[in-house]
Amino acid sequence: MAANEEALMWVEKYRPKCLDEVVGLKDIVKSLKAFMKKPKTMPHLLLAGVPGTGKTTIALAIAHELYGSNWKSFTLELNASDERGIDTVRDRIKDFSRYSRSGFGDIPFALIILDECDQMTGPAQTALRRIMEIGSRTSRFILICNQSSKIIEPIQSRCAIFRFSRVDRQAMKDHLQCIAKKENVTLQPEAAEQIVDFSEGDLRHAINVLQTASAYKEGVVDEKTVSMVIGEASPMQVQKMIRKALYGDFMEARKTMYDIMGNFGFSGSEIIRQVQREIFKMSDLTPEQKADLSGLIGEYDYRLTQGANSDIQLSALLSQFAKFGKNIEETYAAK
Repeated sequence: MAANEEALMWVEKYRPKCLDEVVGLKDIVKSLKAFMKKPKTMPHLLLAGVPGTGKTTIALAIAHELYGSNWKSFTLELNASDERGIDTVRDRIKDFSRYSRSGFGDIPFALIILDECDQMTGPAQTALRRIMEIGSRTSRFILICNQSSKIIEPIQSRCAIFRFSRVDRQAMKDHLQCIAKKENVTLQPEAAEQIVDFSEGDLRHAINVLQTASAYKEGVVDEKTVSMVIGEASPMQVQKMIRKALYGDFMEARKTMYDIMGNFGFSGSEIIRQVQREIFKMSDLTPEQKADLSGLIGEYDYRLTQGANSDIQLSALLSQFAKFGKNIEETYAAK
């Protein structure tokens, strides 16, 4: 991809260049900045967590902090899922790590960033373990993975491990509003909330949704536009379907379900996922009722994963909602 094309991607355009600009990772940033005060004592790092939470951004920010504008000259960046065999470890990584960088600036080591290293083969990880030990005088490793359990114990013991959780909701909304302002886009609060809900803590995904939505309707991003982009029914429409079922109007609830499927082309699992999300927003349901309904949703979601017919299973779920609503009415009547 050309540099001018990359500039159009907001994910890259607004990627933090230093640790102070990183969003929603205050504790991790604080610990890493302590290492930056005495970079010669920095250990190998293992950054683990779900996608889109800032692991690669943190690694590149460290490179910028250490080497400034010449960071690419002292950094080897590899995606281990593409180059995950033992030959890559023996050739590229070993060659890069063996040469001392003591003659270049105040940092006596080079930086090797291995992204998605949990996809590396067992023999490659074993070879990497030895290189990390021998090459510690001339290089530091930053290993990035989604599942630290897939990294062998000898490598984990050689690293300072940082575990990344999903980005804080408020921090995500604030960052999206900041980007929208810089791009002269009005991001409505309800739309920002919807993007954050859909992204589930993945800030990269949220920024991509924002950029796509801004292209649909120039100057303004509202709920309707976001729904079009993410392929999600209106929350009000889904809640309408749920309430009709709970109030005993099964046929109307089923009709609304088919309207949603027809208008948006959703699969059964996508509708169930949104039903689950909307139930927790319904303030007139008690926590106990939400828990019971979640149990029903989980059962029918499992059936769909096993290959059951989505129309039949969704209709059955709505019928269970209708029965549940009737039980609620009978309970109140008994009181």
